[in-house]
Amino acid sequence: MAPTLMGLPGSLLTEILLRLPAPEDLARASAACPAFRRLATDASFLRRFRRLHAPRFLAFIDLDGFQPALPPHPAAPAARALASAADFSFSFLPSNCRWIPMDVRDGRVLLGRDHGKDARPPICRELAVCDPLHRRYVLLPPVPDALVASVERPTPVLRMPSDEPLLLPLSENDAAAEGTATAFTVISMVHCETKLAPFVFSSSTGQWRAAAPMLWSAMPVSPMDPAYLRRHHAYRCFYWDSTNNKRKELLVLNIQRMEFSIAELPSSGWGTLGVAIVEAGQGRLGLFGIRDGTAGGSKHDLCFSVRQNKGKNSCQWQMVKTFSLGPEGLHYLKAATERCVLLICSEAPRLVGLSMEMPDLLEYISVDVKKLQLERVCVKPFGKSLSRTRIYAHFPPSLSSPTI
Repeated sequence: MAPTLMGLPGSLLTEILLRLPAPEDLARASAACPAFRRLATDASFLRRFRRLHAPRFLAFIDLDGFQPALPPHPAAPAARALASAADFSFSFLPSNCRWIPMDVRDGRVLLGRDHGKDARPPICRELAVCDPLHRRYVLLPPVPDALVASVERPTPVLRMPSDEPLLLPLSENDAAAEGTATAFTVISMVHCETKLAPFVFSSSTGQWRAAAPMLWSAMPVSPMDPAYLRRHHAYRCFYWDSTNNKRKELLVLNIQRMEFSIAELPSSGWGTLGVAIVEAGQGRLGLFGIRDGTAGGSKHDLCFSVRQNKGKNSCQWQMVKTFSLGPEGLHYLKAATERCVLLICSEAPRLVGLSMEMPDLLEYISVDVKKLQLERVCVKPFGKSLSRTRIYAHFPPSLSSPTI
């Protein structure tokens, strides 16, 4: 078989490798011989492959650090290779301050400087974008004071989840274009007295620019509402879901138009345990949500629905699959990427005296939109599980080129 494959024209072999079902299969094929390796690591080939295949869940990052998927998770081999090759302690960045992961996308990590609890933070957080696998980073320049002042005088407020900086995904055109693999864009929000002012950094220019501000009076709800905690991205829009079970809506930011809006959730008895918006394919939105016992039963269900975008049922949500999580314990959606979600399951908290005792261990489970299977990632101590958690979804290290 090997001589037969080696005798194929390069263009035909390219088409065969592009049709492999998963990035892990391409990684195995690239290890078969030097010719396959050269083709599988070619920049133009990888751009085509990444347009056809979504990056896989490999790990997650929280304030406890980097946690790769462990066996028997199917991504465990690639996650182990990533953990060995990359530096998720970010020791290659300047050591004069502590850096906190703010966002993760396309193999990059957006870091924000930790100014401590007692220090008065600047209006715009100091930021860096890094590639932990190739140990590269870019320190973003501060947003110029003159640029901030040109919009409106900022209002000193507590930081809200909705004003955390955003690391934008590459557009399809950028992802397919040669020479743009290391390009990135960051949005930093500044709260002013009458408006929300977004500032956009482009690595292509190395400069910040002011985007069109959004008036508070024109917004459907205030993005400063602390109930909007969890953030998701799908099809060039960011979504925040509310922890208020009386609020059946999502706060949406269209990053192309830089406009906020409200999207209604399907009425399915969601509790305060979170929902997650994902890309279901063919331009359709997918929704993962946990329906708890208060919705008419004693058990907890993880439900996956898809919003139709064609025909008579356009814009209607259709239930696709339901996972029974059992009647006991605590279950909640912790994080999401475009194609997968991270679920946490544990024993229920116990009331001991006048205080609530949290469970010792948490089980982390991933669900891929395409496979729709519960896959155990790891079990870890409660630790800092309530902190910001971001999924690291990317291609195996052997197929990854520098992103900075």
